[in-house]
Amino acid sequence: MAHVYMQFDFGKDEEKAQSARHKLETWKQAFRLDKKLLYKLARTEDGAANAKPAEEKQEKSKGKGKAKEEPVPMAATENVRLLIRLAFSNHEKLSEQRWVQRIPSEEPFHAAKPEVVKTGDAKFAEAEKQFDELAG
Repeated sequence: MAHVYMQFDFGKDEEKAQSARHKLETWKQAFRLDKKLLYKLARTEDGAANAKPAEEKQEKSKGKGKAKEEPVPMAATENVRLLIRLAFSNHEKLSEQRWVQRIPSEEPFHAAKPEVVKTGDAKFAEAEKQFDELAG
C-alpha cells in the first residue's frame, strides 16, 4: 500500500489548524476513511524567546480565603504544521487522486502552503520519518 503525505504550514494560526483538523475528522466519519486518512499536528517553537509573561493576578475567593490565579494569554510562539497521510490500496487510485486534489483546495488548507509528497519523491523518506515520530 503506497502512502501519500501532505504537509500544511499554518504558521501561528492555531484557529485555522484546528478548523482543518475538524474538517478532516468530519471527512473521516462521513466517507468512512478511518485508516485511510491519518493526520498529526506538529508544533515547533518559533525560536524567539518569550519575554517574561505578565505577572499573574491573584484574587481571593469570597469566604474561602484561597488565592485564585487567572490565566495570562500567551502570544502564539509556536508554528503549527499539519501532516496528513493518505493510505489507499492499489485498486483505489482514483479515490486517492481525488483526495490529493480536494484537500489542498478546501478552505482551511489552501492558504497553508500545501506540499504533497508521493512515494518515490526525494522528500518521501523525510516526510514518513516525521509522521512516524509525532505522537498523536
